[in-house]
Amino acid sequence: MDLIKSLREKTGCGMMDCKKALTEVSGSFDKAVDYLREKGFATAAKRADRVAAQGIVESYIHTGGKIGVLVELNCETDFVAKNDDFKNFAKDLCMQVAAANPLYLVQTDVPEAMIEHEKEILMTQAKEEGKPEKAMEKILQGRIAKFYSEVCLLDQPYIRDQKVSIKDLLASLVAKIGENIIIRRFVRFQLGEKS
Repeated sequence: MDLIKSLREKTGCGMMDCKKALTEVSGSFDKAVDYLREKGFATAAKRADRVAAQGIVESYIHTGGKIGVLVELNCETDFVAKNDDFKNFAKDLCMQVAAANPLYLVQTDVPEAMIEHEKEILMTQAKEEGKPEKAMEKILQGRIAKFYSEVCLLDQPYIRDQKVSIKDLLASLVAKIGENIIIRRFVRFQLGEKS
């Protein structure tokens, strides 16, 4: 029972889901967390086509008033928009944007010209480091993935737990709440920054 409670606190999933996960993986806590996360992704995928027209616009002003963030987070019902988990996730997103300064929401938002330019730089770096020609494509893929994790909000590691991405956090919330949730857009202002 303590293991179920701990798993529930860590993942935010329901008691029955936690119990089932522990049963499926023979009582291994870490494997149960992975199981629930995978289940969360499946749940999120099922709900992705449902309309999310409700939600909130959350704001955050960093201490000293030098950084400000607005995030629009959408859900399916106004009931969920008033839910504490939903509101806390919106606040966490604001903090993430303030701290990690993503430029885009998802990989498909990154302009192709920017990706090609980045690939050229990364390829040149790899050659100068003396990396073998056969390994270049794999090295490039890894470095581009790292690039995305720096500039795309959904790919960024969560500032409070670097092992979890924002995409993972979103999938967990969708699984917990049971509605489609979409990060619609965000904007970050920094004092003295050029447009």
